[in-house]
Amino acid sequence: MEKQTPWFITTPGKQRILLLIIFLLTLTDMLQSGMMAFAAGPLMGETGTSPEQYSFITASYACVAILMISKQRWIVERTGWRLYIAVSLMIFAVGAFMCSKSNTYHSLLTGRIVMAAGGASFLTGARVMVNLIPPGPRRFSGIKAFASGLASGTALAPFLAAWCVEDVRWTGIFLLLILIATVVLMLSVSCLPDETPSERLKSQSHPFLLMALATGAFAILWVLQRSDYRFFSDSVVLGLILLLGITALYYFLTSVVRFHGVPLLMVRELFSRPSYILGVSLFSFCYIMIGLNGYFLPQLLRTGLGYSWGTVGTWYGAGLSGVLIAWLIMGHLLPKRPGAKKFFITGFILLALYGGIMGDLSPQANLVVNIVPAIGCYGAFIMLVMATTAMQTFREIQHNETVFSHANQIKNMAAQFATAIGLTVANIGMQWRTTAHYNILNNAVETTNPVYQAAVHAVSQQYSQWLGTDQASKAAFVWVANQVKQQSIILASLDFGHAICITGLVLAIAMGCQKIMH
Repeated sequence: MEKQTPWFITTPGKQRILLLIIFLLTLTDMLQSGMMAFAAGPLMGETGTSPEQYSFITASYACVAILMISKQRWIVERTGWRLYIAVSLMIFAVGAFMCSKSNTYHSLLTGRIVMAAGGASFLTGARVMVNLIPPGPRRFSGIKAFASGLASGTALAPFLAAWCVEDVRWTGIFLLLILIATVVLMLSVSCLPDETPSERLKSQSHPFLLMALATGAFAILWVLQRSDYRFFSDSVVLGLILLLGITALYYFLTSVVRFHGVPLLMVRELFSRPSYILGVSLFSFCYIMIGLNGYFLPQLLRTGLGYSWGTVGTWYGAGLSGVLIAWLIMGHLLPKRPGAKKFFITGFILLALYGGIMGDLSPQANLVVNIVPAIGCYGAFIMLVMATTAMQTFREIQHNETVFSHANQIKNMAAQFATAIGLTVANIGMQWRTTAHYNILNNAVETTNPVYQAAVHAVSQQYSQWLGTDQASKAAFVWVANQVKQQSIILASLDFGHAICITGLVLAIAMGCQKIMH
């Protein structure tokens, strides 16, 4: 295959602006995804959206994102980076503005779809634009800018979302994104190249392939979204639709492999490399954990342990600063000791440690002393594993800009599915384990149980200072019922912690034994 001449940016001043663009694009993507996940409850309340409807909004965003990511290189080859990024930022800002004015489910859904059309490729674009810097030390600065945006966005998202919800207004979430997008737009117009390759080097597409991709992506994401609420009652119907979605995706991938000319995505070349297959698998696992913990942790902290949004956001963000700490340590060690295995093993051991701590919590657990260090371990795992995987996965293909771009596109398309899978596993798992523990605990709530009688009596005594005897007894019963629900959620969370701990240990051993990335 004929290679395309890279569109290098050689002016030092423009290179510095490019580093800032890469950082801000990555930051924007991580902020929007993190804030929308963390502030889901307040957003649903403000717009009158049910949990099931909000889940559908998330699935719709992911579906549009997958389509736009698949077409990114195709569009860039016809518009150039400058116009592509500028238009994407404008569409993203329009979508964010629509969301800020939303007061119904349908207006929020429309706004998020528009945001996806513009912002879906920010992460992919930021990583590929690192290659606009000529090979050398300055290119590593581009990688550091990308990783810094990833770490900063991950740590700041819950803190900023909580700040907007508690102290400003929920619309501040979207106004903040519009502000950053405006800054990046001005920088992009003055810095990015507008060259395009010759016609014979441009990727080719076909509407039927996109229809197959859209059908498969939507069917799979819709099933994952509905499984949160209909998994146990409509499993057969959901299974058939899932099979349809997988079949459509299989048709898309096989058609791309057989495509004559320059395909939309170079699937055959990429998946002939074991390092790329392992890399995408590791990335997908990390995104599954991000989706899972994005649901599981706020559920535990808010409903199980009873902390406020502001408190959870502040300390959740403080814990996720482990992402930044891990990146600083990596940045110091990489030039001297670039070997991958030590980072993989350390990362998965930290995941196991996080799961072990979360699996050993009690209702009296201290947020700062017990939970924040655990979240720090989780954040460090995300950075160590994802950054190391990125360096190892794309090392052999980074010299061919088109293949490198397609590799990142496929990875980020897989990330959308993986995040949805993580959310679904967390939701169904929490339903299952909470119900199981609730049934056991609820069986103990009976008049013949002396512990139950003692608890009701003690609580009734407290309420009787302000209420009559009958009202105090009813209030005591409600208090006990709430305690049963709260304890069920905590016990279900402990089950998740144990499962994460075992998974981390198994993967630490597996990554120590593998010989593909070393």
